[in-house]
Amino acid sequence: MLSVAAAGMLACSGNDSKYVITGKNAPQDGVTVYLIDRIVEDYIDSAVVSNGTFEMKGKATKDAFLGIEVENSEWKYPLINDGVPVQINFADSSVAGSALNVKLTECDKRNSKAYARLNQLVEVFLALPEEERDAAEDEFVAQFEAAFQDYADTKLAIIEENKDNLIPVVFIENVPAAMGYAKFNELVSSDAPFAKHPFVVDLKKSLEENMAEELKADDAKNAIIGQRFLDLEEADTAGNMHKLSEYVGQGKWVLVDFWASWCGPCKAEMPNVVAAYNQYHDQGFEIVGLSFDQEKDPWVKAIAEWQMPWIHLSDLKYWKTAAAEVYSVNSIPDNLLIDPEGIVVARGLRGEALAKKLAESIK
Repeated sequence: MLSVAAAGMLACSGNDSKYVITGKNAPQDGVTVYLIDRIVEDYIDSAVVSNGTFEMKGKATKDAFLGIEVENSEWKYPLINDGVPVQINFADSSVAGSALNVKLTECDKRNSKAYARLNQLVEVFLALPEEERDAAEDEFVAQFEAAFQDYADTKLAIIEENKDNLIPVVFIENVPAAMGYAKFNELVSSDAPFAKHPFVVDLKKSLEENMAEELKADDAKNAIIGQRFLDLEEADTAGNMHKLSEYVGQGKWVLVDFWASWCGPCKAEMPNVVAAYNQYHDQGFEIVGLSFDQEKDPWVKAIAEWQMPWIHLSDLKYWKTAAAEVYSVNSIPDNLLIDPEGIVVARGLRGEALAKKLAESIK
């Protein structure tokens, strides 16, 4: 029952507080129930179910974020160690005792329900035969986006409703992915109790460090813009070796496209690339595809199925491909637009941005 966002929680520092955790109506005797400290995902206590019940007593950091896990089961329960006894009823996944944990459990049910809808949509879509999947893709995307928005709205509502307590700590971890870093920063830059929780403080610091690393990576990737392209050599689908310089810097506008047959976003973006090729190829526009595949058959099959009638090269080395090292590619799809003289003028053009830049560049 514990939402994905509750994983990896850190506990507050401070004085120890007693915990008394009991359970009833457990589905199976003899299994072990574990109490986990979410700081380090360490087991701090355990009990064996007998006659459908168990009990654990001890001390943990006050306001620590704890979790209950049951052996050989997916059932999980988030708990905040507020010092008030808690009783878990396995029959209806309810919690009694601590008012804070009762409320936390109900919030977690709301969040889990919204998240489960996302998973169900994906499972149903992936279970379709491939030919039906293609036909249903637009409808699936629309449904998924609506369900994801509902998931984000549910999470935000839970946080907004509980700014006077520690419940938002359980749900804050996925806010950057669901709502963006700006919203996360807005929520945690307050005097609310949850915003001062060590987990939130540490999470904010970690995200800031990650963003700084991403900015450095972006700087490295974009350093090529305005510079002459860097040459490399890879094989075509027939195994013949070719240098990039055979096609780039030879008087044509060239899009060097980094992609792979296993890359879903690449497949979604490819119709835009194909449309650009069809519109501008007769005006001196060329594309060179540099694949991050590691097997030849899927690579060649995707070229045909995705209708990509341009030059394709690969060393079939996955992320260790020469293209990744030479051009600092750490995610795909990615691309470089290179002018007729071999100067890189843009990078990462997708969708409307690609069409707009080509319209400006190719006269």
